[in-house]
Amino acid sequence: MVELKTPGELDAMRAAGEVVAAALAAVREAADVGVRLLELDEVARSVLASRGAKSSFLNYRPRFAPTPFPAVICASVNDLIVHGIPDKSKLQDGDLVSIDFGANIDGWHGDAAVSFTVGHADPADVVLIETAEAALAAAIEQLVPGNKLGDIAHAVGSIGRAAGYGIPADFGGHGIGRAMHEAPSVPNDGRPGRGMPLRPGLVLAIEPMFHAGGDDAYSVGPDGWALHTVDGSRAAHVEHSVAVTEDGPLILTA
Repeated sequence: MVELKTPGELDAMRAAGEVVAAALAAVREAADVGVRLLELDEVARSVLASRGAKSSFLNYRPRFAPTPFPAVICASVNDLIVHGIPDKSKLQDGDLVSIDFGANIDGWHGDAAVSFTVGHADPADVVLIETAEAALAAAIEQLVPGNKLGDIAHAVGSIGRAAGYGIPADFGGHGIGRAMHEAPSVPNDGRPGRGMPLRPGLVLAIEPMFHAGGDDAYSVGPDGWALHTVDGSRAAHVEHSVAVTEDGPLILTA
């Protein structure tokens, strides 16, 4: 069932979104060559503690996962697309890093992701990230009453395809609110004018994921969580939680 949020509920979700934005900013500032991924997870945990928030990710176990997620961030480096589990590995010069993070305040969730490089960036990685960000911005513009889910999917997919990037099938955005993952699912590729109409109060997590190699296929790592590009190419993932309102899109995780 698709749940529409009241203005008061959107305010509550904005509070969770502010924690998400603060944590992602803190993690990005801490990320540098030689820093362990587990250290970045600790940075995010400290933001949660300081804001009186709970993690949306810790111990989360969707149907596909063999075990509960053991961290508060997803840290996906280079050929990892999403769902990377932070470990003791250290960031290397030129790494492309995607950090996904969710926070829960008073039962309301916020979810967002950023991608960035550490050290000396490969220009191709910079373009990949900028293209994902452009796709996110284009998709957000579609979150107005009367548009369709397909308009969002088309906005993401058309930009990714024009750049020659791959888009992982079966993974995309989702509704968000009292649960981190709610109906509806939001594909990252599709035809405009199709699907459910967008109505005020609908909140969606929009999350473009692009593979530089152009192959849509992915593989799941031994941990049952991490998604890798099959060709070893790098991937970028960006995300915001956004509400449809009569006045236009309202980004809750800005």
